[in-house]
Amino acid sequence: MTQVNTPLLVTKGLTKRFGGLVAIDDVNLTVSQGQLHCLIGPNGAGKSTFFKCLTGQFKPSSGTVTLEGQQAQGLQTQEIVRRGVGIKTQTPSLFDGLSVHENISLSALRSQSRAQAADTLEEMLSMFQITHLVRREVGQLAHGQRQLVELAIVLAAKPKLVLLDEPAAGMTGDDRVRLTQILRDLARRTTFIVVEHDMQFIGDIATNVTVFNRGRVFAEGSFAEIMARSDVQEIYLGKEVDVAA
Repeated sequence: MTQVNTPLLVTKGLTKRFGGLVAIDDVNLTVSQGQLHCLIGPNGAGKSTFFKCLTGQFKPSSGTVTLEGQQAQGLQTQEIVRRGVGIKTQTPSLFDGLSVHENISLSALRSQSRAQAADTLEEMLSMFQITHLVRREVGQLAHGQRQLVELAIVLAAKPKLVLLDEPAAGMTGDDRVRLTQILRDLARRTTFIVVEHDMQFIGDIATNVTVFNRGRVFAEGSFAEIMARSDVQEIYLGKEVDVAA
Protein backbone atom coordinates (compact mmCIF):
# COMPACT_ATOMS: atom_id res chain seq x y z
CA MET A 1 0.00 0.00 0.00
CA THR A 2 1.43 3.37 -1.05
CA GLN A 3 1.29 6.06 1.59
CA VAL A 4 1.80 9.79 1.14
CA ASN A 5 3.35 11.31 4.21
CA THR A 6 1.25 14.46 4.18
CA PRO A 7 -0.30 15.25 7.58
CA LEU A 8 -4.08 15.16 7.30
CA LEU A 9 -4.82 15.46 11.00
CA VAL A 10 -2.50 16.71 13.73
CA THR A 11 -3.15 17.15 17.44
CA LYS A 12 -0.73 19.03 19.67
CA GLY A 13 -0.97 19.07 23.46
CA LEU A 14 -4.61 17.99 23.30
CA THR A 15 -6.03 17.84 26.81
CA LYS A 16 -9.53 17.32 28.18
CA ARG A 17 -10.41 17.84 31.85
CA PHE A 18 -13.64 17.07 33.63
CA GLY A 19 -13.28 19.04 36.83
CA GLY A 20 -10.24 17.56 38.56
CA LEU A 21 -10.13 14.52 36.27
CA VAL A 22 -7.74 14.69 33.33
CA ALA A 23 -9.24 12.32 30.75
CA ILE A 24 -6.66 12.97 28.02
CA ASP A 25 -3.36 14.66 28.76
CA ASP A 26 -1.07 16.41 26.26
CA VAL A 27 -1.81 14.09 23.32
CA ASN A 28 0.32 14.66 20.23
CA LEU A 29 -0.75 12.63 17.21
CA THR A 30 -0.10 12.92 13.48
CA VAL A 31 -2.14 10.98 10.92
CA SER A 32 -0.98 11.09 7.30
CA GLN A 33 -2.96 10.53 4.13
CA GLY A 34 -3.49 6.88 3.29
CA GLN A 35 -3.13 5.56 6.82
CA LEU A 36 -5.48 3.18 8.56
CA HIS A 37 -4.57 4.34 12.06
CA CYS A 38 -5.92 2.36 15.02
CA LEU A 39 -6.19 3.66 18.59
CA ILE A 40 -6.02 0.97 21.27
CA GLY A 41 -5.57 0.61 25.01
CA PRO A 42 -7.36 -0.62 28.14
CA ASN A 43 -10.74 0.68 29.28
CA GLY A 44 -10.42 4.17 30.71
CA ALA A 45 -7.23 4.90 28.76
CA GLY A 46 -8.72 7.97 27.07
CA LYS A 47 -9.46 6.61 23.60
CA SER A 48 -13.15 7.50 23.58
CA THR A 49 -12.56 10.97 25.03
CA PHE A 50 -9.92 11.63 22.39
CA PHE A 51 -12.31 10.41 19.68
CA LYS A 52 -15.05 12.72 20.97
CA CYS A 53 -12.66 15.68 20.92
CA LEU A 54 -11.88 14.91 17.27
CA THR A 55 -15.57 14.59 16.35
CA GLY A 56 -16.78 17.73 18.10
CA GLN A 57 -18.69 15.92 20.83
CA PHE A 58 -16.30 17.36 23.44
CA LYS A 59 -14.50 20.69 23.39
CA PRO A 60 -10.84 20.26 24.39
CA SER A 61 -9.67 22.05 27.53
CA SER A 62 -6.41 22.96 25.79
CA GLY A 63 -4.27 22.04 22.81
CA THR A 64 -4.98 22.10 19.10
CA VAL A 65 -6.52 19.96 16.36
CA THR A 66 -5.76 20.77 12.74
CA LEU A 67 -7.31 19.27 9.62
CA GLU A 68 -5.19 19.83 6.52
CA GLY A 69 -3.48 22.67 8.36
CA GLN A 70 -6.71 24.40 9.42
CA GLN A 71 -7.70 24.73 13.08
CA ALA A 72 -10.57 22.42 14.04
CA GLN A 73 -10.65 22.13 17.83
CA GLY A 74 -13.93 23.23 19.36
CA LEU A 75 -15.90 23.00 16.11
CA GLN A 76 -19.37 21.49 16.15
CA THR A 77 -19.76 18.01 14.66
CA GLN A 78 -21.60 19.28 11.59
CA GLU A 79 -18.82 21.78 10.89
CA ILE A 80 -16.22 19.00 11.08
CA VAL A 81 -18.28 16.90 8.66
CA ARG A 82 -18.43 19.83 6.22
CA ARG A 83 -14.63 19.85 6.23
CA GLY A 84 -14.61 16.39 4.71
CA VAL A 85 -14.65 14.18 7.80
CA GLY A 86 -16.91 11.15 8.00
CA ILE A 87 -17.93 10.04 11.49
CA LYS A 88 -19.29 6.69 12.60
CA THR A 89 -20.00 6.36 16.29
CA GLN A 90 -20.28 3.05 18.15
CA THR A 91 -24.09 3.18 18.16
CA PRO A 92 -25.50 3.13 14.62
CA SER A 93 -27.13 6.44 13.69
CA LEU A 94 -29.69 5.65 11.00
CA PHE A 95 -33.20 6.58 9.86
CA ASP A 96 -34.89 3.33 10.86
CA GLY A 97 -38.16 4.09 9.07
CA LEU A 98 -36.42 4.65 5.73
CA SER A 99 -35.01 2.10 3.32
CA VAL A 100 -31.32 1.38 2.76
CA HIS A 101 -31.71 3.14 -0.61
CA GLU A 102 -33.13 6.27 1.02
CA ASN A 103 -30.54 6.39 3.82
CA ILE A 104 -27.54 6.18 1.48
CA SER A 105 -29.06 8.51 -1.12
CA LEU A 106 -29.78 11.22 1.46
CA SER A 107 -26.13 11.19 2.50
CA ALA A 108 -24.88 11.41 -1.08
CA LEU A 109 -27.30 14.19 -2.02
CA ARG A 110 -25.85 16.52 0.59
CA SER A 111 -22.85 17.18 -1.62
CA GLN A 112 -23.65 15.63 -5.01
CA SER A 113 -26.05 16.09 -7.88
CA ARG A 114 -28.86 13.58 -8.34
CA ALA A 115 -26.95 11.80 -11.09
CA GLN A 116 -23.79 11.64 -9.00
CA ALA A 117 -25.75 10.47 -5.96
CA ALA A 118 -27.33 7.69 -8.00
CA ASP A 119 -23.87 6.51 -9.07
CA THR A 120 -22.65 6.71 -5.47
CA LEU A 121 -25.61 4.64 -4.29
CA GLU A 122 -24.75 1.88 -6.77
CA GLU A 123 -21.08 2.06 -5.76
CA MET A 124 -21.93 1.67 -2.06
CA LEU A 125 -24.39 -1.17 -2.64
CA SER A 126 -21.79 -3.06 -4.65
CA MET A 127 -18.88 -2.31 -2.31
CA PHE A 128 -20.73 -3.49 0.79
CA GLN A 129 -22.57 -6.30 -1.02
CA ILE A 130 -25.93 -5.06 0.25
CA THR A 131 -27.83 -4.71 -3.03
CA HIS A 132 -30.30 -7.36 -1.83
CA LEU A 133 -31.17 -5.09 1.12
CA VAL A 134 -31.75 -1.92 -0.91
CA ARG A 135 -35.54 -1.76 -0.37
CA ARG A 136 -35.51 -3.02 3.21
CA GLU A 137 -36.26 -0.63 6.04
CA VAL A 138 -33.09 -0.13 8.06
CA GLY A 139 -34.99 -0.77 11.30
CA GLN A 140 -35.61 -4.35 10.13
CA LEU A 141 -31.94 -5.21 9.59
CA ALA A 142 -29.68 -7.35 11.76
CA HIS A 143 -26.96 -5.60 13.76
CA GLY A 144 -24.10 -6.50 11.42
CA GLN A 145 -26.10 -5.35 8.40
CA ARG A 146 -26.89 -2.05 10.12
CA GLN A 147 -23.19 -1.49 10.80
CA LEU A 148 -22.37 -2.01 7.12
CA VAL A 149 -25.21 0.28 6.00
CA GLU A 150 -24.09 3.04 8.35
CA LEU A 151 -20.53 2.87 7.05
CA ALA A 152 -21.93 3.02 3.52
CA ILE A 153 -23.85 6.16 4.52
CA VAL A 154 -20.69 7.76 5.91
CA LEU A 155 -18.66 6.92 2.80
CA ALA A 156 -21.40 8.05 0.42
CA ALA A 157 -20.49 11.63 1.38
CA LYS A 158 -16.97 11.04 -0.07
CA PRO A 159 -15.01 12.09 3.05
CA LYS A 160 -11.23 12.58 3.06
CA LEU A 161 -10.94 11.30 6.63
CA VAL A 162 -13.19 8.76 8.37
CA LEU A 163 -13.39 8.37 12.15
CA LEU A 164 -14.72 4.99 13.26
CA ASP A 165 -15.60 4.02 16.83
CA GLU A 166 -15.53 0.21 17.22
CA PRO A 167 -16.85 -0.59 13.73
CA ALA A 168 -16.53 -4.36 14.25
CA ALA A 169 -18.50 -4.40 17.51
CA GLY A 170 -21.16 -7.10 17.41
CA MET A 171 -20.12 -8.37 13.99
CA THR A 172 -19.49 -12.02 13.31
CA GLY A 173 -18.63 -14.20 10.34
CA ASP A 174 -19.12 -12.87 6.82
CA ASP A 175 -19.95 -9.29 7.85
CA ARG A 176 -16.66 -8.94 9.73
CA VAL A 177 -14.62 -10.41 6.87
CA ARG A 178 -16.38 -8.10 4.43
CA LEU A 179 -15.69 -5.05 6.62
CA THR A 180 -11.99 -5.95 6.86
CA GLN A 181 -11.63 -6.19 3.08
CA ILE A 182 -13.59 -2.98 2.48
CA LEU A 183 -11.40 -0.98 4.86
CA ARG A 184 -8.23 -2.38 3.30
CA ASP A 185 -9.44 -1.44 -0.18
CA LEU A 186 -10.66 2.02 0.83
CA ALA A 187 -7.43 2.91 2.64
CA ARG A 188 -5.81 3.31 -0.77
CA ARG A 189 -7.71 6.58 -1.18
CA THR A 190 -9.31 7.37 2.20
CA THR A 191 -7.67 7.92 5.58
CA PHE A 192 -9.12 6.21 8.66
CA ILE A 193 -8.79 6.63 12.42
CA VAL A 194 -10.29 3.61 14.18
CA VAL A 195 -10.94 3.14 17.90
CA GLU A 196 -11.19 -0.61 18.45
CA HIS A 197 -10.81 -3.31 21.13
CA ASP A 198 -10.70 -6.35 18.87
CA MET A 199 -6.97 -7.08 18.51
CA GLN A 200 -7.43 -9.63 15.74
CA PHE A 201 -9.41 -7.10 13.71
CA ILE A 202 -6.74 -4.44 14.33
CA GLY A 203 -4.05 -6.83 13.17
CA ASP A 204 -6.02 -7.42 9.97
CA ILE A 205 -6.45 -3.75 9.06
CA ALA A 206 -3.97 -1.41 10.77
CA THR A 207 -1.12 0.37 9.02
CA ASN A 208 -0.34 2.30 12.21
CA VAL A 209 -1.23 1.79 15.88
CA THR A 210 -1.25 4.22 18.80
CA VAL A 211 -1.56 2.86 22.34
CA PHE A 212 -3.29 5.05 24.92
CA ASN A 213 -2.89 4.66 28.67
CA ARG A 214 -3.98 6.94 31.49
CA GLY A 215 -4.94 9.62 29.04
CA ARG A 216 -1.58 9.78 27.30
CA VAL A 217 0.07 8.25 24.24
CA PHE A 218 2.13 5.33 25.53
CA ALA A 219 3.43 3.78 22.30
CA GLU A 220 3.18 4.10 18.53
CA GLY A 221 4.24 1.93 15.62
CA SER A 222 3.09 -0.82 13.30
CA PHE A 223 0.91 -3.59 14.70
CA ALA A 224 3.89 -5.97 14.69
CA GLU A 225 6.07 -3.46 16.53
CA ILE A 226 3.41 -2.80 19.15
CA MET A 227 2.71 -6.48 19.74
CA ALA A 228 6.42 -7.20 20.12
CA ARG A 229 6.72 -4.81 23.08
CA SER A 230 6.50 -6.63 26.39
CA ASP A 231 5.37 -3.50 28.26
CA VAL A 232 2.40 -3.08 25.92
CA GLN A 233 1.56 -6.78 26.09
CA GLU A 234 1.81 -7.12 29.85
CA ILE A 235 0.61 -3.79 31.14
CA TYR A 236 -1.73 -2.27 28.59
CA LEU A 237 -3.21 -5.04 26.50
CA GLY A 238 -2.98 -8.01 28.80
CA LYS A 239 -6.08 -10.15 28.70
CA GLU A 240 -7.52 -8.32 25.69
CA VAL A 241 -5.00 -10.15 23.51
CA ASP A 242 -6.12 -13.51 24.86
CA VAL A 243 -9.82 -12.74 24.51
CA ALA A 244 -9.48 -11.60 20.90
CA ALA A 245 -7.21 -14.42 19.83
